[in-house]
Parts: sequence; structure tokens; C-alpha cells
Amino acid sequence: MIVLGSTGSIGVNTLFIAKEKNIAIEALSCGKNIKLLNEQIALFKPKFVCIQDEKDKILINHNKVFCGQDGLKTMIAECKSSLVINAIVGFAGLNSSLKAQKLGKTLALANKESLVVAGKFFDTSKIKAIDSEHAALKCLIDKRKDIKKLFITASGGAFYKYKIKDLKNASIKEALKHPNWSMGAKITIDSASMCNKLFEIIEAYHLYGIKQIDALIERKSLVHALCEFKDGGISAYFSHANMRLSIAQAILNTHNQSFIKNLDLLAMPNLKFEKISLKKYPIFSLKDKLLKEPDLGVIINSANEYMVYQFLAQKAQFLDIAKGIFKALDHFGVPKINQIEDVFEYDKQVRLYLNKEMK
Repeated sequence: MIVLGSTGSIGVNTLFIAKEKNIAIEALSCGKNIKLLNEQIALFKPKFVCIQDEKDKILINHNKVFCGQDGLKTMIAECKSSLVINAIVGFAGLNSSLKAQKLGKTLALANKESLVVAGKFFDTSKIKAIDSEHAALKCLIDKRKDIKKLFITASGGAFYKYKIKDLKNASIKEALKHPNWSMGAKITIDSASMCNKLFEIIEAYHLYGIKQIDALIERKSLVHALCEFKDGGISAYFSHANMRLSIAQAILNTHNQSFIKNLDLLAMPNLKFEKISLKKYPIFSLKDKLLKEPDLGVIINSANEYMVYQFLAQKAQFLDIAKGIFKALDHFGVPKINQIEDVFEYDKQVRLYLNKEMK
């Protein structure tokens, strides 16, 4: 298989499973973690490698190295593997998702932004979702026709216990303290702002075609999704917070092999579900609007991505992330997206607009 974003959390866990099951790795890609990439090259001996910056090419212990977005598309095309794991972070993963589907390859998707910004351009029936919430939803709704509403869960992120007034001066270090998951900086910040949960809502809509979706806070991250049925019943999916479960389900096509421990129900802590505060997490207030107008995803994603990296570069405060998103929405309104090129143009224009406005 092909593993894109191999040095991130999803990529590392995917390669763990590949090693355990002796799955051949035809190609790897990464951004800037060259040291870990070289270790993966030594272990898995891929045929191809792709990196973000051409200047790093000299550091790679491989004789077939592609670079950048064009390199990714060329590498995917040259590979014979039918399975592509896309764990690239952010909008940068869109091209690879599009290329994989165009070539008829199976797309195991951890890059939720592909569906957030361009869901209508994908055949989602051929996508295997790697997010824990969406893998859980798939198990709950399989072959059911009597679904009333879906729920995914959120931990509350790093700022669950903070008062709203304390968020004004929240530091990067504080925002990166996720209570349950070990993830990269971008998605951890998105969890703190609840933007990640907003994106998972629209991802679930594109994957399963259901607009009756909401999210609840469940602090322990032991319940990943719930499905409410028309007869009044509700099913829930429980597991430890470990991405190896959903990754294995996506790439092995089976539920018969375990890569995590089962929950001990007798030792499990008390669970509580809570409503998401829209005052504390204003980005999540966009849920209904986004489900009504899915094309807004490209505006929200571009603005969020730009503002998160401004925050991580200490050029903006945490609360500025939401402000930037709402400012972009006010300026651009509902985008007119008729072809995939429109997605890339809006992404570019949103970033240019915020770069000018935030100075």
C-alpha cells in the first residue's frame, strides 16, 4: 500500500499494523520529519518516496524521491498498489485524494479536509474513513434503514475546564495539551477550538448521506459515536482512544484481529454526555449552516488553517482563530463551486484576504 503522511500519528500507527501483518509498503511520503522517514525507509524499503521540499532531497536515503504536490500525484500514478492511506494534514492532502480516486484506487482517508472542502467531487462509497468517529458510525449504521439521528463525540479538547474569559490569553503550550489523544499540532488546536468536530460532522454527512448529525462532549473518549433509531433505541460504539482500531478496520477489511485492548466494562469510569457550549466554542455554531450549505467548507477550512498557523507562529491569539473564520465568511458568503478548480481558487483567495486583513 501507499502511506501518505507516514511520519505523523496516523502514518506511524498504520506502519505498525503493516509491520505486524507483513503488508508491503510501496511508497511513503512525509513533510519535514526526514529523520523518521529515513528510519521508515530502512525498515520498509519502499519503491518510492515523496517529500515536501526539494531542498531536503539530499538528506533522503533513497534513489527514487519525488517532491511537492506534483511529485505526490506522479508517485501515486506510478504505484501499482490499489490502497492509498492519506494521512496528510490539511488542504495539502486534497490533490492526493483526488488523484487516488481518479486512478480507481481505494482511498483510506484520514485527511478529513478533502471532504470538508470538496466532498461533492468524491465517490464516498469507495472511501474508507480512518477517523475513529466515522469508523464507529459505519459499524453502527451498517445495513440499517431506520436511522433518526447520528451523534459523534468530543473530548472538549485542551480548554474544557477553562472559563471563556481565560481563553483570551491562552498559550500555544496550553492549547496543545489534549486530554486523551496524541496528535499533531494542527489537529490538536482544532480540537481545542472544536473546529475539528465541525469538520467531522460534515465529513460524516458526505460519507453517509445523513444530515441529522450532532456532537456531544464525552470527556473520556470511550464512546466514539451513537446512532438514534426511529423506534426510540440508541446504539453506542465503545473503545479505548486508540487510532489503531479504525486504521485496522480500514486497511484489513476485518473485525477479527485486535490491535488494542478491549474495554473492561466493570473498571470503566462513569460516563457523562454534555452539550457543546456555543459561547465557548463559537466555531461549532456553524454546524447547521455548513450542513445546509456544504460548499462553505472551503471557506471555513482555509480560514481556520491560515489562522491556526498564525496562532502557532505567535502572530495571533487563540480567539483570533474563530474571528478570522467569521470574518472570511462575512466577506465571501456562500461560494459558487461548480468545478474542482473553484475549490483551489477559493482556498487561495481566502488566505490572501486574511493575510491582508490580519496585518
